Amino acid sequence: MSAPAPQAQEPASRQGRDDTDTPAYDEAWFAARAQAGIQRLKAYDPGHDLVALRRRFGEAHLAELGSNENPYGPSPQARAAILDCLHALHRYPDPLGADLKRALAARHGVDVAQIQLGNGSHELLMQLAQVFAGPGDEVVFSRYGFAVFALATQAAGATMRIVEALPRDAAMPCGHDLDAIAAAIGPATRLVYLANPNNPTGTWFGREAMIDFLDRVPSEVLVVMDEAYAEMADAPDYASALSLLGRYPNLAITRTFSKAYGLAGLRVGYLLAQPGLIRVMDRVRESFNVNGPALAACTAALADETHLDWACARNAEQRAALAAALQQRGLRVFPSQTNFVLVEFGPRTAQIEAALVERGVILRPMAGYGLADCLRISVGSPDENRRLLAALDQVLT
Repeated sequence: MSAPAPQAQEPASRQGRDDTDTPAYDEAWFAARAQAGIQRLKAYDPGHDLVALRRRFGEAHLAELGSNENPYGPSPQARAAILDCLHALHRYPDPLGADLKRALAARHGVDVAQIQLGNGSHELLMQLAQVFAGPGDEVVFSRYGFAVFALATQAAGATMRIVEALPRDAAMPCGHDLDAIAAAIGPATRLVYLANPNNPTGTWFGREAMIDFLDRVPSEVLVVMDEAYAEMADAPDYASALSLLGRYPNLAITRTFSKAYGLAGLRVGYLLAQPGLIRVMDRVRESFNVNGPALAACTAALADETHLDWACARNAEQRAALAAALQQRGLRVFPSQTNFVLVEFGPRTAQIEAALVERGVILRPMAGYGLADCLRISVGSPDENRRLLAALDQVLT
């Protein structure tokens, strides 16, 4: 007669425990085991659940003016390039993104070795902190700067040095105070994040102010200039930092195809910097981080300057018209060089925003930025802007 099969033994850690001893594997349990920087971190807030709102109102009846998208869409050449590569979806994309890098190098007058591609500029901004900052280091940026600056700093375990923005009665209300940012740089500073133009304020600074600031930054401190909206800026005093890359080796610039190029759904950004910085960043780049259709579409979009110029001109026209219409309704509109305007609505801001949602008009609340009395309004198409103003006339009465 065979011996009975041996019974499986409980792990020693569980022997003698009943169900009441089992820990609750909830968010708090896992958070307690996360790295210190992650424990303090809050996830990026994308705003409203747009998918649910599209289902509720139908896409044709929803004015989506909260995500700073380009209402005119991408170049027809980009659309054709996507269709042309669908037959190859079973193949991995070019891990180097060589064609797109060559096109970018030609556009900006830099070497291919000075370019890193990313899954949106968001990924690159996060990686810059991951690579160049950590526990015991400081990262300096302005209050009301792009939300990812804080996320990147905390995820890296570094310390945030948030510098107060310019006051609301300044020429650039809530914009970057470059003098104060320069003064905040100390021995522990490793990174400085700037955005020009800035999201969510729309404000900007000019070339001379930029040079004066960079001259005061120690050479060992990396300055990251986020220029997500640069193509849309047309103010005489605005200038990109691109021409300064050779003059300041500690300067890095991030850009995106999500805004002016109308390719937000493909998530492609890029970094321009010294080749040595790019080689170090490449150590943490995820393999195949930009997909094949995205590489093809962005390369094609760069070749269609006519469409880019047309879309930016339409944005400038509608931005001015929208700002004027809002001001006529007694609202304060912050100066902007982007495809959105920041608008002060006062103590009823939350109620106004909620009432607009009920009418199928989606704006972006700013309470998370510390601007609870403001809403950020993307510049839409003429029809979308008319719908917004009509809904506002109902809500503000």
